[in-house]
Amino acid sequence: MIAKRVIFRGRVQGVGFRYAVKNLARSFDVCGWVSNLPDGTVELQVTGEPGEVNGFIREIVEESSVAHHLKSHFVEIIPPLTGVNGFRIIRS
Repeated sequence: MIAKRVIFRGRVQGVGFRYAVKNLARSFDVCGWVSNLPDGTVELQVTGEPGEVNGFIREIVEESSVAHHLKSHFVEIIPPLTGVNGFRIIRS
């Protein structure tokens, strides 16, 4: 199991970005959450097997319906998430 934190920059708030990410998560065996941040970015924290986590992030960045809204993204490895079931949107 691995976990990653991703910060997405661009036109990522007010365009359904979090909902698209949540829907996309259904296609992968991952758990975690996505949330708007006060600075206009979106944060993703996701955990799962390396292939699933990396495939999920790659799909968001390269193939998703909201990929064209991204200007950049930053990925960091974090400790595996505990006590997280499923994938959800955190309201901020």
